Amino acid sequence: MKQKNLKVAIVYNEPHPELYKIPSKKQETTDFEPYFEVEKITPMEEYDLMAERLSKAGFSAYSLNIKDNIFSFIEDYTKNKPDVVFNFIEIYKDKPYLEMNVVSLYELLGVAYTGAPPMALANCQNKQLAKRILASEGILTPSFTFFDKLQKEYKHNLKYPLIVKPAFEDASVGIENSAIVNDGKSLKKRIEFVFAHFKQPALCEEYIDGRELNVAVLGDVTPVALPISEIDFSQMPDHLYNIVSYQAKWDPFHEAYHKTIPVCPAKLPKRVETHAKEIAVKAFRIMGVRDYARVDMRLSKDNKLYVLEVNPNPDLTEDAGFMRSSKAAGYSYVKTLSKIILFAHKRAKRSKSFN
Repeated sequence: MKQKNLKVAIVYNEPHPELYKIPSKKQETTDFEPYFEVEKITPMEEYDLMAERLSKAGFSAYSLNIKDNIFSFIEDYTKNKPDVVFNFIEIYKDKPYLEMNVVSLYELLGVAYTGAPPMALANCQNKQLAKRILASEGILTPSFTFFDKLQKEYKHNLKYPLIVKPAFEDASVGIENSAIVNDGKSLKKRIEFVFAHFKQPALCEEYIDGRELNVAVLGDVTPVALPISEIDFSQMPDHLYNIVSYQAKWDPFHEAYHKTIPVCPAKLPKRVETHAKEIAVKAFRIMGVRDYARVDMRLSKDNKLYVLEVNPNPDLTEDAGFMRSSKAAGYSYVKTLSKIILFAHKRAKRSKSFN
């Protein structure tokens, strides 16, 4: 089937679209110089625009917000029979771990869909397990410990400073300036915060001081690392740690959002660049992700590369990190989306030929 004949359903989940409001400039005052403009488009409009641009490129594309109702997807799939589902569902019923269950439904229905399969999503979301899997294959990650219950004292052999993370979240949820701790008292306080606010165990790992690298990987059978993007922390004020916090990613009125500046391609020694790309592709394969992913790393002061996270199905908005690397590789926004769709379609065809 040719591209122009493919029907693509862009499926996402925003249960309360009415709550989205475009902030006005006078809504916030800042005591710093903003680097980025405030986004003036809602997620719903973003997906509609994606469908429109894919349609202009020859696909028959439409967007579907399931609004926390999986039966609306089943009804639409039965009625419209899309050739490929572009899967953008990251959370269901306010539970991130149900993301894999939605994808499992695609598997049961025989749906051709983009991105990572269920087990890859589950393994990447479980931070402790992901680190153990990567380490078992010789990939360096920061030393860590894991606390699954509250204690009077949290004993460990790690070197401060540490960063404390909710064990089963993604998209930098729970990662903020106060997540970095320098002594036992602040460690105890932050672990208790994670248990109280996120209702889950805490992962504590050594904070690696150094450069932050994002390595985008594109492909299915033969994944390829794209030009590396670096987060430039040189403008970060002294009162904020050099991390890509939740605020740095998602809050356009927070100082960290404007002081974590992407540079792509990153200026790296060729040896480091080559090694980082090799590690990224290896991690991509080990974790079983598909089509597109982003591997976040730290390059330490002594030039060691530590994998922080393997992110399946990362943000694909036009100004996001993955698309920044794709553009540097010479692919347009629509071309990148088209490639991902065709990976899923060809994979489904291969699967049918085996059965």
